[in-house]
This record gives sequence, C-alpha cells and structure tokens, in this order.
Amino acid sequence: MEDRGFDLEGRLDALVEHDLKRSLAPADRVAERGYFASPSGGELPVLDSEEALVFASNNYLGLTADKRVQDAARQAGATVGTGAGASRLVTGDTLVHQDLERLLAETKGTDRALAFSSGYAANVGTITALEPDVIFSDERNHASIVDGCRLSGAETVVYDHCDAASLRAEMADRADRADGPGADGESWLIVTDTVFSMDGTVAPLESICDVAEEFGAWVMVDEAHATGLYADGGGIVQAEGLEDRVHVQLGTLSKALASQGGYVAGSDALVELLVNEARPFVFSTGLTPMAAAAASEALHLARHSDARERLWENVAHLRDGFESMGFEVPGESQILPIVVGDREDALALEAGIRDRNVIAPAIRPPTVPEGTCRIRVAPTAAHDRNDVVACLEAFQAAGTEVGLL
Repeated sequence: MEDRGFDLEGRLDALVEHDLKRSLAPADRVAERGYFASPSGGELPVLDSEEALVFASNNYLGLTADKRVQDAARQAGATVGTGAGASRLVTGDTLVHQDLERLLAETKGTDRALAFSSGYAANVGTITALEPDVIFSDERNHASIVDGCRLSGAETVVYDHCDAASLRAEMADRADRADGPGADGESWLIVTDTVFSMDGTVAPLESICDVAEEFGAWVMVDEAHATGLYADGGGIVQAEGLEDRVHVQLGTLSKALASQGGYVAGSDALVELLVNEARPFVFSTGLTPMAAAAASEALHLARHSDARERLWENVAHLRDGFESMGFEVPGESQILPIVVGDREDALALEAGIRDRNVIAPAIRPPTVPEGTCRIRVAPTAAHDRNDVVACLEAFQAAGTEVGLL
C-alpha cells in the first residue's frame, strides 16, 4: 500500500543540515538570571549549569518575579479560580477580566478593550473579523499578522519596512487600479507592528496615519513590544499622541506585563464586533483570572513605578557600550540587535557569550534576511549595573575571540 503519511525524520534532518533546528532548554525561573538545562528531548531535564544572566527575555520590566504581581495572581486564583472554565460568552467572564480591560482602555485612551487568550489569537481574530478587502502590511510584520492576513482572504499588499513613502506608493497604485466596477466601497486596512521584535525599529506612525487619512484607510497597530514601556505605561501610540488617529490598538500581556494573553483596544463598536465575530475569542476558553489579575497589577506598576526608567537606563548603557566596541546596533527601542551578518559568526558569538554565562540568541534566516544575522539583546529593568557591565564584558571577550572586534 502507498504510504500517505509524513516524512518527519527527513524534515528534521533538513533543519539540522541548514542549522535551523531548535530545541527546548528549560530554565528554573523567568527572571533576569537563572539556571538552564541542556536540551533533553522527552526526558526529564536536569539543571546542571552555572547561573547565567538572561538578556534574551521579553520580560522588559522584570515584573515576572515582582511579589506584587505574583500576589495578585495568587489572590485571583484563590478568589475567582485558576481557570476561566469556559468561553467568556458562556460563563468565563469575570470581574477580573472586566477590571483588566477597563485599565487597558484607560491606558490606551480608547472606549473599551478586550482581552484574548494570546496576542496571536488577538491578531488573527481581529483581522479576520474586520473582513477587509485590501490589507497593506509592513514586510517585517509578526507572523501572527501575516497569518491573520492569509486567513482573512483579503488581498494583501506588502510595503517596504517602516517606509511610509513605499506605503503611499502602493496605496496610490491600488487606487489607480481600483477604478473598475465594484471598486467603490473597498475597505482598506493598514497593519503594522510599532516596535519590531528582531530589528528594534519603530514604525513611523504619524506618517502612516497621514497616508491612511489621504486614502481613507483604517490603521491597526500591534504594540506587543511597546505596551507598558512608553508614556504612562502605554505604547508608541501614546508616546506620539495618536490615539485619535489609530483605529485598532492591539498588544500582548505576555511581555512587559509579565503575564499571558493579548488585547485589542478601540471603539465600543469595534469591541462589540470582536465579542461577536472574532472566532479565536468566541471559541476559546477565556483568559485565566490569574493571568488577568497579574497583567492588571503589572500595568499598574508600569504606570506608577520607576521600572520604565530603569529599563531605559540599561538600554542606553548597553547601546553605548556595544557601539563603543564597534558593533552595529540599529533600531531605536529597547531591543538591541548586534548585527554580525554571517551565520557562523553569529552562532560562534552566541556560544562565546554563553560560555561566559550570558544568554542572548543568535537570530538567523528565515527569521531575518540572509546576510543580516544578529544577536538579539533584550535587557530588563531588573538587571542592575553590574549585570549590564558583565554583559558588555562577555561580548567584548567573545567578540575578540571570534574575530569580530
């Protein structure tokens, strides 16, 4: 009989051949430092390594280990329950969810907000529920945006990274081709990350809004790597005062807000539509009350503590140090990509800093374009000055050893 199954071993061998196979290496905790086990496959992992400094986490404000956030989660678990138990449209909606959404809407300057079980679900659910005819998407948008565009069935036009002129040219070209019968009434959606996770770049939101208004399009932004880090605990939208010009603000609770889940913030009509027609919301068990409570407390701390200031001080110190060594560090956010270029050099540099008990990953194709391999460094507010110095010293020694400095 003909074998109609799947050649899993062959696909795994191909990943190994191209240096693309990844493995799980469990840690003892999520914090600025920790112990890591060697990849164990299906076996029980053994923590037999030295403690390492972690400069690879999206726990930007260092709040996963904050007692106030942990206490909020514990209290919600004890009072409300550890899980939502059902879709929020059935019995899975609680006052803890409502409180989180109220605080998100206040922070984002919108009528309402809606929490999803993940940022991925929020992107896919929102794009598909809007049912746009045409989507204009930054070429380096997150995979969840790309998948949302595909699943929506919309015509997707990709514009150059962080390039409002490219966006305008694509929209003008589409407008010129949209003069035929039925073209009137097309719905257009511009979708972009605000902070790009592998490049550290920040979208030119004001210019994008200018283009959108010229052509009558809506703007949707993903603030996953910005939420909690900018003005009053908001994102780039708040930093640039664009609340009234961005129609859909989306983000995650799992990075700076030290929890799990995603959210969408916008008008009352937008949230009502998503409650009824966003399939990942309608057909998923609600976000756990513990996650909602942790995110609420973390957002409160992002707004009313010195965590943001401590993060940006660490970012500035690291950027200055890397650039003084001669490394290229593009972008203008808390994400610091140390561009190496060559795949082997990037892997060697990753191994060199790991030997010195600093963890930061080598990022290579297909995640980034060929020839732009880099080490992605992400400090947190919980790193102290000695941690930052130790990170710089590890890069100096490993970079010299590899021949990059």
